Amino acid sequence: MRTADDGSGALGLEADRGLLGRTSTAERVADILRTRVAEGFFQPGARLSEHDIGNALGVSRNTLREAFRLLTHERLLNHELNRGVFVRMLRVEDVVDLYRVRKLVECAAVRPVTEPPEGLARLERAVSDGDVAAKGERWQHLGTANIHFHQAIAALGGSTRVDELMRGIFAELRLVFHVMADPRRFHERYLVRNHEILDRLRVGDGAGAEELLAVYLNDSERQLVEAYAERTADS
Repeated sequence: MRTADDGSGALGLEADRGLLGRTSTAERVADILRTRVAEGFFQPGARLSEHDIGNALGVSRNTLREAFRLLTHERLLNHELNRGVFVRMLRVEDVVDLYRVRKLVECAAVRPVTEPPEGLARLERAVSDGDVAAKGERWQHLGTANIHFHQAIAALGGSTRVDELMRGIFAELRLVFHVMADPRRFHERYLVRNHEILDRLRVGDGAGAEELLAVYLNDSERQLVEAYAERTADS
């Protein structure tokens, strides 16, 4: 099990070195770092150390810089001249736009379901992981399980391009989750809803699942927007 460090995200990356294999590329490094963002190991605003991350993954500075460039293009990182590379801090406008995409993609993915979908096992596994995380009061892991559930929903559309799009969307979304002062209060209530949506999909009720999902996404968006508004007011 991975553990988060002080927010720089370098701790534990040595375990990911094996994923690079002999064909180490900037794209594969970017994929590892993107996954780390989606799992909540990088804090918004954290400065990323080329030295620490490069040594942990065993890649050259040029390769790492190219990976940083790719993730900057994906709006996950910011490059600040003479200061370095930082994990991006999103704005409320970003939250609204992310949820606009989610509603379009996820609702469309469940709408045509009329029988138990092929991706049902993946959905069940994500919900089960969420149950285990909640029982152990591991709220960051519950957030990750929740993201995996929604990735599985998007994957019901059967499009590799949509899957690639949503990987970036959910990585950005994880940066949004950090605004919640009480992660348990935010994530735990949606685990129950994941079960309800899963039950609809098990019986092939795509229309019912879409109705539940639309309310779910609206509620989640509103909660995050309110949290951003409170943070801005406090600032």
